[in-house]
Amino acid sequence: MAMRLKTVGPGRGAAWVADGLRLYMKRPMAFTGMFAAFLLAALVAAIVPGVGWLLQMMLVPMLSLGFMVASQSALLQGPVKLSHFIEPLQGAPAQRRALVILCVLYGLAAAAILWSVDRIADGGYTHLFELMRQTPAPLHEIDALFVERSMSAAALFGSAALTLLTIPFWHAPALVHWGHQGAMQALFSSTLAVWRCRGAFVVYGLTWFTMMLSLGMISALFFGLLGMGQLGSTLMLPLGLFLSTLFYVTLIFSFNDSFAHQPDGQAALPAPPDSRDPPGPSDPPDPPETPGGAAPPAGADKDVTRSE
Repeated sequence: MAMRLKTVGPGRGAAWVADGLRLYMKRPMAFTGMFAAFLLAALVAAIVPGVGWLLQMMLVPMLSLGFMVASQSALLQGPVKLSHFIEPLQGAPAQRRALVILCVLYGLAAAAILWSVDRIADGGYTHLFELMRQTPAPLHEIDALFVERSMSAAALFGSAALTLLTIPFWHAPALVHWGHQGAMQALFSSTLAVWRCRGAFVVYGLTWFTMMLSLGMISALFFGLLGMGQLGSTLMLPLGLFLSTLFYVTLIFSFNDSFAHQPDGQAALPAPPDSRDPPGPSDPPDPPETPGGAAPPAGADKDVTRSE
């Protein structure tokens, strides 16, 4: 199925977070349960000898897609359930193959970035994890490790590299699932969509940064004044669970604002070479309009490739 690329203004980035919060509040326990279940699955994957950490990273594209399927279901007044994680794998063989390719590519790329980060830090992050596993953790050694210049350089490189990796994978799993695109085609389309809506994504990132910084400062100030700093640290765990879950709920709004289904009979742009997979047996329903979303300006829509 062809997908039409849309462009939205920068202000929609903040609206994605607000819309995601409203949707989350309609099914808070269901969404939080989904994320907690994924964390449990990731912990189980971690015990696989030798490749457990790699399997964890390979699961990330399925995490984002599972939440997008669940969020789309909630928008249509449907259920939010754990089976949404495996629903995309029940499609056509070509779609399953493309999703597996995306998972493998993401896992290998993320592993390469993390390996490079540790090399830049001269093994500092490996040493950090070893210190954190000690009971009690030697806080003075951890603090001394963080002030080293190589650790700062490695953190900066890792943040930039992981951000760049996120761009082609942002919409790619959803484009495979709903657009029946091949893996390479989906990566290309996702990169193009993020670039065309870059203003909205910048505002989206700034909104998240401001929200997390504000919540952290308010929590530290409030519990500090009450002399309950340890309790504040304890409450950071459920707060982190809430923010992580909310982030994945917001993904569907960025997708619905970036793509629409292309009516049959209209021409689409040619796909990148060697990236075409046969479509699935049936096309999915069109995504609903984003709550509060504005129609794209005239001339802003653009055809995106489809599998033939």
